[in-house]
Amino acid sequence: MDISPAKVLSSLGSNQDEKEGRRENKDDNYQEIDVGATEGMQRAEEAAPTKAKAEEGRRTCECWRARDSLALAGFVAFAVTSCMRVNLSVAIVAMVAATEDGAQWNASAPPPPPQPGGVLAWDEPTQGLLLGSYFYGYIVTNIAGGRAAERLGGRKVFGLGILLSAILTLLSPISATTSTALFVAVRMLIGAASGVVFPAMNALLSVWIPPSDRAKFSTIVFAGLDFGKMVGLPLTGWLCASGTFGGWPLVFYVFGGVGLVCASFWLLMVSDCPEAHPRISQEEKDYIVRHCGKKSGRTGPFPWRAMMTSLPVWSLIIVHVGHNWGSYTLITQLPTYLKNIYHFDIESNGLLSALPYLTMWIFSMVYSGFMHTISHRISVLSVRRISMAIAAYGPMFGLLTLCVADLSSTMAVVVLCVAVGISGAMYSGYMCSHQDLAPNFAGTLFGITNTLANIPGFAAPQLTGVITEGNQTVSAWRTVFLISSAVYFVTGTVYLLFISAEKQPWNEYSPSAKKEEKVVVTEGGDEKT
Repeated sequence: MDISPAKVLSSLGSNQDEKEGRRENKDDNYQEIDVGATEGMQRAEEAAPTKAKAEEGRRTCECWRARDSLALAGFVAFAVTSCMRVNLSVAIVAMVAATEDGAQWNASAPPPPPQPGGVLAWDEPTQGLLLGSYFYGYIVTNIAGGRAAERLGGRKVFGLGILLSAILTLLSPISATTSTALFVAVRMLIGAASGVVFPAMNALLSVWIPPSDRAKFSTIVFAGLDFGKMVGLPLTGWLCASGTFGGWPLVFYVFGGVGLVCASFWLLMVSDCPEAHPRISQEEKDYIVRHCGKKSGRTGPFPWRAMMTSLPVWSLIIVHVGHNWGSYTLITQLPTYLKNIYHFDIESNGLLSALPYLTMWIFSMVYSGFMHTISHRISVLSVRRISMAIAAYGPMFGLLTLCVADLSSTMAVVVLCVAVGISGAMYSGYMCSHQDLAPNFAGTLFGITNTLANIPGFAAPQLTGVITEGNQTVSAWRTVFLISSAVYFVTGTVYLLFISAEKQPWNEYSPSAKKEEKVVVTEGGDEKT
């Protein structure tokens, strides 16, 4: 089955286009649509029968549309960003000087072959700090990135984030050999530059993608992260093993160079909104504006007080934190686990570390298509709950299996592939909840939840480093996996109990939102604080 992003998008476009002409004929004399009127139309459409809504959004005659290009560009950009994020988790194995202290191999695995060491004397806590330093910077810029994208445009904010990340990645080898502290600072800055991309993309999708198309398009775009891990991890292992330019430095040169090319094409090909796109057809532009509204240059204040007292929002924050804890434990520690417990060499390590994400990418694409197909038969809330039950409890059982069973190296990899793969259901679960709860503030809301959810990005590796320092044993890694299993269970259960698929009252911009900023508008138009 061919499920490449281009094929999925082309198929989506061709299937949608057949029925688009009928209602579009009514709008040949289309004039500017007022945003408030558009929102009223959207509310009316939401009240329509679900099956009828499933037939909406099938317009424009092109086989490939401007929003398809946006989705494909987003997919590639997220893949490159993912490569720059995870490359250190494999490269660090080649960077660190070899040591036998505390090493112990699994009885089910063959004795470890001699492995070449690096030149950098970093102990386990230092490695944990380096692996987590990306996230120290990442959490700082999420909220600011969301607001900046809403005010300045998602294209510019997203493209600048990728460009700066690429430049800093190119500087990583010299910084690592110069000073550990300098390398930590560079990784933090890469994280800060990357922190704006998720909120900026949410802002773009809210303007470009009609509600009926968002589930599929969001999955295609965000699945670029998994594709990047799938390509980046084995490629990092291969580049390290090649020995060219010292092996591991080549990793940063390659991904940094690709990042520069990607940022350049993004800034040239993508526009902030349909109205500003130079190559979009009038028919497609009219259709998008009809369902998404015209992009406004001014945004209202964010309803902080109402958001912080919303139980569904807190359930979203909690599940986001929990899922990231488990995910980042696997992303940053899987190569080290495979090396020290199952004794894979650096090249095999990168390839095997990528297999779970190949599974996740394939599963997420197939699963989102299936859920889209049956969405007219079940409620949106049921889609979210089913998806997150799979995405939370599936990895939990996988990690528990690693804890209680003495697995061979082959079976361990199979379990990890299944555990990580089925977590791809999250793209149809909590990753859509931001737009469910507050579509008008989805970018900023994602920035808020993602800021808190990336605390595990540095906390999980640090805790793993403390547990496994001088104690690279099966028992120590079981403790790591038990903690992650408990986090998956508790946070997933909270989401299932308290999440909502309804728009929250504070989503609508109103004078009460103004009141939260202590601003009163008089009848004469004057503002008083």
